[in-house]
Amino acid sequence: MVKILIYFLAAIYFLSGAAKLAGLEFEITAFERWGYPLWFMYFTGLAEVAGGIALAANLLRKLAAPALSALMIGAIATHIMHQEWPMTIIATVIFSLTVLLTVKLWKNDAEVQAQN
Repeated sequence: MVKILIYFLAAIYFLSGAAKLAGLEFEITAFERWGYPLWFMYFTGLAEVAGGIALAANLLRKLAAPALSALMIGAIATHIMHQEWPMTIIATVIFSLTVLLTVKLWKNDAEVQAQN
């Protein structure tokens, strides 16, 4: 179950970030609508791609998951401020799954340490 969640979220973050880094028109339009500068779109995209890779490749996975959760708080706030309710729901689900993954990763690590 945890492995499925890891790779599902890794794909979501990687693909979402790649769309921003590629400067896809819908991403540019969204960031302009929200009043954010384009450099912030590329920064967010880089954070998402790096986080997705970190999750999939187990490179600092335990740190990437909470960092991505924090990133999603910003996404949720943005969607709420702009009354984008369907996107708010999607962002909240992704946030919740990322928090769940964070808890599971840290709990599993604590259990392994307790056994040693």
